[in-house]
Amino acid sequence: MKKSGAEILIECLKKEGVKHIFGYPGGVVLNIFDVLYDEKDLELILTRHEQGAIHAADGYARASGKVGVAIVTSGPGATNTVTGIATASMDSIPLVVFSGQVPTMLIGNDAFQEADIVGITRPCTKHNFLVKDVKDLAQTVREAFHIAATGRPGPVLIDLPKDVTAGSADFIWPEEVKIRSYNPTYHGNKFMINQAAQMIAHAKKPVIMAGGGVILSGASKELKELAELAKIPVTMTLMGLGGFPGANKLSMGMLGMHGTYYANTAVQNSDLLIGIGVRFDDRVTGKTDSFAPLAKIIQVDIDPTSIRKNVRVDLPVVGDVKNVLRDLIKVLKESKEQWGAIRSSWLKQIDKWKEERPLTYRAEKNIIEPEFVVEKIYEVTKGDAIICTEVGQNQMWAAQFYKYDQPRKFISSGGLGTMGYGFPAAIGAQFACPDKVVIDIAGDGSIQMNIQELATAVINKLPVKVAILNNGYLGMVRQWQELFFKERYAHTHLETGNPDFVKVAEAYGAVGLRATKPEEVVPVIKEALKVKNRPVFMDFVVDWKAKVFPMVPAGAAIDQMIFNEEKPEKKLKAVK
Repeated sequence: MKKSGAEILIECLKKEGVKHIFGYPGGVVLNIFDVLYDEKDLELILTRHEQGAIHAADGYARASGKVGVAIVTSGPGATNTVTGIATASMDSIPLVVFSGQVPTMLIGNDAFQEADIVGITRPCTKHNFLVKDVKDLAQTVREAFHIAATGRPGPVLIDLPKDVTAGSADFIWPEEVKIRSYNPTYHGNKFMINQAAQMIAHAKKPVIMAGGGVILSGASKELKELAELAKIPVTMTLMGLGGFPGANKLSMGMLGMHGTYYANTAVQNSDLLIGIGVRFDDRVTGKTDSFAPLAKIIQVDIDPTSIRKNVRVDLPVVGDVKNVLRDLIKVLKESKEQWGAIRSSWLKQIDKWKEERPLTYRAEKNIIEPEFVVEKIYEVTKGDAIICTEVGQNQMWAAQFYKYDQPRKFISSGGLGTMGYGFPAAIGAQFACPDKVVIDIAGDGSIQMNIQELATAVINKLPVKVAILNNGYLGMVRQWQELFFKERYAHTHLETGNPDFVKVAEAYGAVGLRATKPEEVVPVIKEALKVKNRPVFMDFVVDWKAKVFPMVPAGAAIDQMIFNEEKPEKKLKAVK
């Protein structure tokens, strides 16, 4: 029995186990939405902007480990997805995005609402397709999900002309997928793994640097076993937070531009750096020719193009992180080394660095410090919430002052640094994990970029909480202006144009709360957590002068940090 292209698409999604789709309708995708009208097994969540749909699908994927799915119309509907697709691409998040397209005979004619979305997204997708024949649709969908979820994950776009979704064909579901040119390497070379074990055995001051690849491969358990077996301290990139328990004694927190003093110092003094699921981006390495100058570097990654891309690597191991760590642990267990004795002095040194320079902040009477808000969110939730973030100071404070003991509990735009990401991503995470507390830690600038998604949260009765660290500025840009541009705050002051966030929340049918004094912070958080079927905006009016420290200036080595109590001008001259 033949089915329409739209019916074939929906059947394919059900075969892939999809339960939630995020999207926005339009003329050329009406065939699809008409089929969805009667669909009982799939729920389409209507967002209020296509960018919101992609970010929500992204947050859904990060929280659940499944492929996120979005459907949008052609032209501006498709182009509105680009920022979200690029966000997912930079952080290796599996998405399949369906964009409508004008009928095939009109492609290239500048038809109404036509855009070459395949060409536009080619640089920021793992792969993309233009379906020209309805007979190819099922095979294309099957391949798209396979490509998105395997190897190094990433977003895949399928462009669907209107005549393809309206046409008909026999529905034939391909059970297996074989793509001749696409064969990721899942198991590391045994010789390389044995070499890595020998390097670990001979190292006196090793450090594990864990990235997002640990979480994507589901290797958190193996990472913990490796670190505790060989007594190796662990630092995480922004995307790796939660891949190793933040409260574990071996954890050094985040490294890099706003990393901890002890993580950055340990990396710079290590004799072996084991990079697991990381790509060594510039925010982590600082000045690359001064990065880990004393260390041999091992890099484990499923993507061979990421190895040696940014820093020198002495031993590459290509393979899925989970498989490589399992094999490495097996070899290390056979060595019968007394790791505790070997690492004793190194671990004591790191403990000393932790005592010398813990993460701290200035606390002033009657002024709410943003770090204090994050600390209290951690205490009230007991570390069991899913924390999403926007981008900027709020993101860094969330990374520094909330301890993530499990993977998929920290959801943030790392590589692209997309303002407006956190709130729709939190909506997606809440759909993925309906029984979990989901909190978006936001700034007053970022939250306004996709604030329309309040309607999505209200209509779907989602208890997403938003903690707005309201300092009246584009805080991170203001911080740079203060430190590097002689306090010339060009176009970063938002206070006079900011809305009343409590009234905005109430206007959408959500709950709005506000705290202006330190003693009001915990009551506001507790009150917000009591609300079960509506989103809550918590407007925390915080110290506008607060800055994120430690900080590594651009172009400096990661051990050339600025601290809160220092006069930055003097330190910056030394760095230059």
